[in-house]
Amino acid sequence: MNGVIPAGWPNGAALWHRVVRHIMDVILHMGAHRTATTTFQYYIRDHLADLSKQGVAFWGPQEARKSVFPGLFRSTVSKRIRNPALRAEGRVRMFAAQAQARGVRQLLVSDENMLGNCAQNLRSGQLYPAAGERAARISAALGGRVRRIVLSIRSQELWWASACALTVSRGHPVPSSAKREAISHSRRCWRDVITDLACAAPGAEIDVLPFEGYVGQPQAVFGAAFAGEAPADTQGRWLNRSADLRSLRAGLAEQGSDPDLLPDGAGRWQPFDTEQSVRLAENYADDMHWLMAGADGLATLTETSQPIRADISLPPAALIKGQGYDKGQLAQHR
Repeated sequence: MNGVIPAGWPNGAALWHRVVRHIMDVILHMGAHRTATTTFQYYIRDHLADLSKQGVAFWGPQEARKSVFPGLFRSTVSKRIRNPALRAEGRVRMFAAQAQARGVRQLLVSDENMLGNCAQNLRSGQLYPAAGERAARISAALGGRVRRIVLSIRSQELWWASACALTVSRGHPVPSSAKREAISHSRRCWRDVITDLACAAPGAEIDVLPFEGYVGQPQAVFGAAFAGEAPADTQGRWLNRSADLRSLRAGLAEQGSDPDLLPDGAGRWQPFDTEQSVRLAENYADDMHWLMAGADGLATLTETSQPIRADISLPPAALIKGQGYDKGQLAQHR
């Protein structure tokens, strides 16, 4: 994005931002993917009644993708000369105004697809190349109400591995060796994503949460987003986890693809070799160094008391609850 504000940015947005901030604030929980966003969203839905009493409303993926944001990121014009992005912007403004009229003081919007999606990242070989433009359109549509952006990040060698597993499990092709090599050499890091978000939503606070310290703690993510006391998490869920190698191979066979494109064995699929993984891990180390040094004043690194690097053990719930349990939990909430 390189700091460019889109043409659709509303006139007087900075003034409007100051005027309405005391009326209704918007908090964007933008993901990223593969950082326990689904677990956080189910946690929020568990406590919607209590949050509503506090003047908090919630738009999750169900609302964002089906009702609020459809068309917002399209720039094509139909045969009837209707710009779907402008129509979508008006719809977002209408829904935000309705929430404000109901007395909502804080609107939490949580959808990792606000940044883009994993398939787009793999096609481009970069981390969320359109994050800035997408965030700018969301911020403009919300009329300057965005007070805080919450972004969870994860060490790149593990993030990309999880993204590969997700896309393959959904029918996308296995990334080629050339694609994996290109990804490992990409210079776009979390620092670039954060910088794009800062340019897209001027005046909004950006809180960055390292996944390694927040995994299995949706209440801690809530505390970072709202800077207040969070409802207790009583479920201990870890939803939408990556499929393991055996499941991925079985899925390829069902699709008519060659399961031998993936290695034998069980456990996590790591598509990157040692050298590639080291390059990706070094990128994350650079990101963390930049964040701990102040992130040029653009963002705040919010850490828990846990280590910021990945632990060798899973959270207690994950030791007894696997993919089958997760699917059952998802079925109960449909």
